[in-house]
Amino acid sequence: MKLTLAEPKYLKDSISIISELVNEAKFNITKEGFELVAMDPANVAMVIFKLLASTFTEFNVDKDEQLAINLSNLKQVLRRSKSNDVVTLETAEGKLKIEFKSDTTRTFSIPLIELEEKEQRIPELKFPINVTTPASVLSEAISDVDVVAESVTFLGDPNKLVVSAEGDLSKAKIEISAGTETQIKASDDKVKAKYSIEYLKKMIDGAKLADRVNIQFNSDYPLRLDYLAVDKVMLSFILAPRVEND
Repeated sequence: MKLTLAEPKYLKDSISIISELVNEAKFNITKEGFELVAMDPANVAMVIFKLLASTFTEFNVDKDEQLAINLSNLKQVLRRSKSNDVVTLETAEGKLKIEFKSDTTRTFSIPLIELEEKEQRIPELKFPINVTTPASVLSEAISDVDVVAESVTFLGDPNKLVVSAEGDLSKAKIEISAGTETQIKASDDKVKAKYSIEYLKKMIDGAKLADRVNIQFNSDYPLRLDYLAVDKVMLSFILAPRVEND
């Protein structure tokens, strides 16, 4: 296996975001790309990641491979990459070799690990509402509600998405109306669900990869966020709802 990237940011930023949720992970390298499906240790959030083969300037994979890696180790190494580096990944003797090449050539090796976890399957979820909006709009909304509470309520209908939170004394409410920038497809009149702000704060960093985000949810049902840079990378999250007894 030999993979070469001329734009390291797609790998670097993705691993930085994923490592906030997942400690150790198993990557699948296939002819289609560099892929990962993993759960966070608390089984609250799932990460789905695909760095497409078309992102790489060289994508030499003779057969499908699996690489289990400590993501903290990988993140620390990738943080040393510069924007003008060409990054090459190779496997040899139980290690992942990472080379950064520009004016200098810098080489790192990190150990591959044994990971016994079962293969994660992406759940088949059906959503009555689909909102596509600038990634910055969702990021700002989550940052706003983070000021007042630990959980956030999403309320959606065909005309708008309302993101709100309520603390002991404070409240925050953000209305995102359907229009030029925000498209909403909804089959039900209203859907409403509550989610953890702590997890969402980590997920909205997907805005580093894509300008827009696709938001899907249902009443007391998981939330799915999709960040997609066409022909480059897909980073998706599925987050379990917070169901509280009133």
